[in-house]
Amino acid sequence: MVISQLVRETAKRLSENPLFEAEQMVMAVCNLDRTELVLKGRNEASEEEKEKVNDMVLRRLKGEPLQYIIGECEFMSLKFYTERGVLIPRSDTETLVEKILDFTDENKEYKVLDICTGTGCIGISIANYRKKAEVKLLDISDIAINLAKRNIILNNVNDRVFAEKEDILKDYPKDKYDIIVSNPPYIESDVIDTLQVEVKDYEPHLALDGGKDGLIFYRRIADIAPKMLNVGGILAFEIGYNQGSKVLEIMKKSFYNIQIIKDLCGNDRVVIGIRR
Repeated sequence: MVISQLVRETAKRLSENPLFEAEQMVMAVCNLDRTELVLKGRNEASEEEKEKVNDMVLRRLKGEPLQYIIGECEFMSLKFYTERGVLIPRSDTETLVEKILDFTDENKEYKVLDICTGTGCIGISIANYRKKAEVKLLDISDIAINLAKRNIILNNVNDRVFAEKEDILKDYPKDKYDIIVSNPPYIESDVIDTLQVEVKDYEPHLALDGGKDGLIFYRRIADIAPKMLNVGGILAFEIGYNQGSKVLEIMKKSFYNIQIIKDLCGNDRVVIGIRR
């Protein structure tokens, strides 16, 4: 079976975005980019490659996210490694990075703190597009910190981006920063079991559970952020679609010019404010 046929046969077995997912699986197994997938489509696929693709399909049919199966994803036009135990980057989160880029100047130096970093996609992306930024990534998860360190190296920002384990609900860094960003756990505890299978059965609840009302991390971070931010510094959160006004109220005590930003789907996605 040639590679192009392997893609077609794989797509027939998949139900969600079948051609795209089949191409992703075959490219991952055969170590091809999209151009090579076309140019080498008539090459014969080995039995080992066909078996690996079959295993991927079986995992996908059980509901495992494609990003975990192939071990990577794209975010802000950059590649990030992914693995079980760490939240998968979403395109919606690019809204947070884009807003930080809007607020900053590529020629200026910034110290940035990314809290609840997961894969590191937010902080690493900021460092990639702001070449003079120094970024610290924090997470309570050992798996996340180890993965973030791999992604730092993958994206060639290891001279300016550093990852450390920290339980932000118990402690916080004593350094001063110009920007704090966070995509914290924000799902209400009793809602998690109602989420789609891909999320509730495969993604880490540690990265999803924001407490009874989903706001525990926003309260904590908004409370400690003034101690870490320089005057005029920026605090920016990703939020759930129905949390904009609540997070805005939480930030009012210590921040001004607070804005709620919508994502491309028209949902509230980011709350950003400036330290008094």
